[in-house]
Amino acid sequence: MGNLSTPIRVQKLQMALHAKAKAEAGYRFYALYDKIYREDVLAHAYAQCRSNRGAPGVDRQDFAEVESFGVQKWLGELALALRQESYRPDPIRRVFIPKANGKLRPLAISTLRDRVCMTAAMLVLEPIFEADLPPEQYAYRPGRNAQQAVIEVEERLHRGQTDVVDADLADYFGSIPHADLMLSLARRIVDRR
Repeated sequence: MGNLSTPIRVQKLQMALHAKAKAEAGYRFYALYDKIYREDVLAHAYAQCRSNRGAPGVDRQDFAEVESFGVQKWLGELALALRQESYRPDPIRRVFIPKANGKLRPLAISTLRDRVCMTAAMLVLEPIFEADLPPEQYAYRPGRNAQQAVIEVEERLHRGQTDVVDADLADYFGSIPHADLMLSLARRIVDRR
């Protein structure tokens, strides 16, 4: 997400959620939805989405349009829709990106509004699930990358540990079983919203 620093209040929220999840492995969080539409969380989510740039979704709204409308006003309207539970995600715009082998890779592009909501949800949910992951897992984790995993493998090889497990599931995010995913989320989250 670029070089964007997380605001102190958002960091404190994330640290509190992570600490609770780490301290109580069986704890189920029951009041999270109101954290997603907090002004600071939505503002940071917007800043993260903005730093990633990205193409407009089906509504064709881009960052310049949001900024001419007024970011605070736009975020306020989004927060209100979330608070009133009238927010509904928009359809996804599908485009195809050429791959080096000549094939096309499908790409789903959400609207800016949906991206901000998803990023806000991630800011709240990630610290909870991060607490459950083993330290040797590197994929899709904040502050971790493939190069760090390679260094870890090399260090373990020098210590005499010769077994390495690497898994890459083709199109997993496109084919993840929704019911199983929801059951996994329910292990930690009770908030139906």
